[in-house]
Amino acid sequence: MRTSLNNIARIEVHLLGSQKPTDALLFEARLLLDDSLQVDVSAQKQVYSMVRQYSRKQLKQEIEAAHEQLFSQPEHLSFKQKITRLFFKS
Repeated sequence: MRTSLNNIARIEVHLLGSQKPTDALLFEARLLLDDSLQVDVSAQKQVYSMVRQYSRKQLKQEIEAAHEQLFSQPEHLSFKQKITRLFFKS
């Protein structure tokens, strides 16, 4: 268990580019020689991609909720009018 956590940490440091140049070269050499490390790096990249996609989706939903609240509720009418004037000045 501890070994896999250490591998995950090493891969993360490599993927984030926060290694010393010598450590990065050593990791790249290990990557060329170790097929299971290649699989682990690929899987971790995929996980990071999925996390980014999920985060974007969540942020988009939060922005949409704020937009809906600000532009549809009567108590925010003056704000809506000010914003509208900014974009439709002639």
